[in-house]
Parts: sequence; structure tokens; C-alpha cells
Amino acid sequence: MFTGLITEVGTIASITHGDESAVIVIQAPATVAGVSLGDSIAVNGVCLTATAISDSTFTADVMVQTLSLTSLGSYAVGDRVNLELAATLEHRMGGHMVQGHVDGVATVASITDGPKWQEFTVSLPEHLMKYVVAQGSICIEGVSLTVGALNDQKSEVTVWLIPATLEKTNLSSKKVGDSLNIEVDVLAKYVERLLEKR
Repeated sequence: MFTGLITEVGTIASITHGDESAVIVIQAPATVAGVSLGDSIAVNGVCLTATAISDSTFTADVMVQTLSLTSLGSYAVGDRVNLELAATLEHRMGGHMVQGHVDGVATVASITDGPKWQEFTVSLPEHLMKYVVAQGSICIEGVSLTVGALNDQKSEVTVWLIPATLEKTNLSSKKVGDSLNIEVDVLAKYVERLLEKR
């Protein structure tokens, strides 16, 4: 489990594509300092397993399902990625409960700069809108954010990014049309399942 609070922005050092998988190497010296083989690391919101570790990089295998459900398949060497190690019970649990299981890929619809914040609107796959509520939580590129506004007709969600979020994540480099990994609040999915099976 993760909290959606990014601890480092890493850089993709290499990607090797296979027929139905990929091996990704990420430059992340701060993350590597606290990771062991087999540990889970959220990469732009996608839970991956560290299969190799060096002084400043870690390697992860990405399976075909992950490539098809997330934006990882479109990444290139040099891309910056948000990183978070799995949560522990020894620290404050900020953010919200994030599994690292991406529900879909959204796109940046608009970005509007404000005096001390940035209005960031994303276009979600229509089937995910039912899981999003105003003032609720959503995970975008691995970042825990509060939903500021909803537009169901356009399937759009707006969040406001404060300077600290822009400084500590890769959201500051996103442009209109860019792809974003989205994880909706898992509690909403559990409620839906319970109501379906009652």
C-alpha cells in the first residue's frame, strides 16, 4: 500500500521491450537507499517490484497487462517519474490509501496558472467518473490529490496543485494531451461490489 506522497522524482535510464513485457531501469538514488530486492515501488502510480538494485538505480519487470492498462508502455529514456516506496506503520499516513493498481489512463485537458496554484483538469475514461466525488481523493501519476470540481458531461476532473506538489512531482512538466495514470478511491469500488452482490 502507498499513500500518494511522492518521495523522489526519478529518471528512466533504460527500457528494454520484449514481446509481451519490458524491463525498466530507473535512476533514483534516494529511493534506492531505502529499498531491498523484492520491495514494491510506485512508479507514476504503478506498483512495480524491484528485481535488481545498484548504487543509484533499480530495475523492474513490467508485464503485458501493466503495459496495456497504464501509460508505462509509452515511456522513453530520460522521462521523469514519480516514485514512492510502500508505506510503513512507523510514519504518519498522509495522502490516502493507494494500492498502485491503475484503473485507467487519462489525458491532461487543460492547465491554468494561478497566483499560488495551478488548476489542473484531466479527462477521465467515462466509466471511472462514477467513482470520483467532489472533495474526495484521486491518485494521478501516483500523487494523492483532492478532487476540486467535477464535470460529468465532459468526464473531467479538476484538481488544484499547490507549489509544493509542483516542486516535488513531475506534474509540473505535464502538457495538455499528455497521458496520466489514474487510480480511483478503492473504497468506492468495494461499495459498488457489495451493492451488486447484496
